[in-house]
Amino acid sequence: MKKFTFIKIILLSLILFFLQNCTLFNLSTGSEKSTLGEVTNYTPEIKNLPAPRDKIVVGVYKFRDQTGQYKAAENGASWSTAVPQGTTTILLKALEDSKWFTAIERENIGNLLNERQIIRSTRKEYSGNDSNDASGLPPLLFAGILMEGGIISYDTNVMTGGIGARYFGLGAGAQYRQDRITVYLRAVSTSTGEIIKTVYTSKTILSTSFNGNFFRFIDAERLLESDIGITQNEPVHLAVTEAIEKAVLSMIIEGVRDNLWTNKQTSPHDFDKIIANYSSEVKLNDARLIGNKFPSQQRGKMSVFGNVEAFKIKGDYVNSKLNIGGKVGVKYFITDNLNAEVNLSAVTLENEGILKRSVLMSEVNAEYLFLPKFKFSPFVYTGVGSFFHPAKTVYKAQVGGGVEYLISPNFALRAMSQYDLGFTDDWDDYVNGKRKDMGVRFGLGLNYYFGAKNIKK
Repeated sequence: MKKFTFIKIILLSLILFFLQNCTLFNLSTGSEKSTLGEVTNYTPEIKNLPAPRDKIVVGVYKFRDQTGQYKAAENGASWSTAVPQGTTTILLKALEDSKWFTAIERENIGNLLNERQIIRSTRKEYSGNDSNDASGLPPLLFAGILMEGGIISYDTNVMTGGIGARYFGLGAGAQYRQDRITVYLRAVSTSTGEIIKTVYTSKTILSTSFNGNFFRFIDAERLLESDIGITQNEPVHLAVTEAIEKAVLSMIIEGVRDNLWTNKQTSPHDFDKIIANYSSEVKLNDARLIGNKFPSQQRGKMSVFGNVEAFKIKGDYVNSKLNIGGKVGVKYFITDNLNAEVNLSAVTLENEGILKRSVLMSEVNAEYLFLPKFKFSPFVYTGVGSFFHPAKTVYKAQVGGGVEYLISPNFALRAMSQYDLGFTDDWDDYVNGKRKDMGVRFGLGLNYYFGAKNIKK
C-alpha cells in the first residue's frame, strides 16, 4: 500500500510539473506585455520600392468588408463578424508605407470639417483687433485618385483534412482547415471618373490542430488516461493585411508598367527587375488552382523513392514480431494522377522463437494520386508481387495508401501503410487451415521527382 501511495505521489508531481511548464509548447502561462504589430511578407517589399517621381495624393472614403459574414459558431448564433471591420485603416497604412502616395483623410471627413470650423470660430472670437487673418487656415488637399473596393469574399473550409492512428490505447492525430479571403482594389481618376486600374488578390488562412492521447487499464480497477493537444489559427487580421498590401504593391507595379505614374530613376533600370518578376508571377498565376496552389508544385513525370518500412507477418504461428526493412523503386506517371511503379524491398518474417527469415520482395503497382498539383495529397495503390523463398518463389497481391507532402518542387515526404495478401499458406513453411498467409507494413519515405512537368492530362 505504501508503495502504491509513493507511485501516486510521483505521478501527481510529474503531472503538476508538466502543467507548470507548458511553455515547452509555446503556451503562455501568464500575461504578456503589449508589442508592436507583426509585419507580413509584403510589408518589406512595399517599404523598399524605388521612390516615385512625385507622390500621388489619394483619398479613401470607404474600403470595407462587403461579405456581411459572421463568425461560425458551434452552438447558437454569433454576431461577431468573420472579417475585421477596420480595413480602411489597413489600406491607409499600406499606402503610407509604400511612400508612393500622400493619403488624405476622407473616411471621417465630417469630423475634420467640424474641427476646422471650431478653429475658425475660436480664432475669430478671441482674436480682438487682429480679426482680419484670424480665421485663415491652409486649404485642404484634394485627391487626384480615389482608392475604392473592399473585401468581397471570405470562403470557409476551402480545404479540410486530417490524419491519425491509434494502437493499443495510444493514439495521435492532426487536422487542418483552410479558408480564403479575397480583395479587390481599384484606382479612380477624380478628374474624369475613369477607373484606371483594378487589381485582385487573395490569401489563404490556415488552421491546424495536433493531439495525442493515451488510454490504458493498469489493472482491473485502475485506468490511466492522458491527453495533449495544441491548435494554431492564422490571425484573420494578418491575412487581410497581407492581401491588402499585395494589392497596393500590384497597383504600384502595374501603374508603372502601364505608364500611369512614374518612379524617380535613381538608376537607368531600377524598376525593370521588379516589373519582370511581377510579370513572371502573373504568367504563373494564370494557371493557378483554388487554394493558392501553383502548377510549379506539380510532380514530375518520373520519380525515384526510398522508404523505411516496418513489416509484420500474419501467418499460422503466434508471437509475430515487427521488423524494420527498406524499399526502393521508381515511378512513371502515365497521367497527372496515375503512375506505374516497380520496387524492390527487404523484409524480415519473424515469429519469436520459431521463425526468422530475411527475404527480398519485388512489386509492380498502379498508384492513384488524388491531388497531383497540390503540396499535400493522399494516394492509394494496388498491384502484384513476389518474394524469393529459399525453395521457391512466392506470389502475392498488395493494397495500400497514405499521404504525401511536397517539401520542395522535387522532394516529397511520404507516410504509407500496406497490406500484403498471400496466394498460399506457406510463407512460414507451415500450412494450417484455409486462411492464406498475409503481412502488414508501415513506412516513411522520400520521393524525388524529375522529368518534364507538362504531362498528359
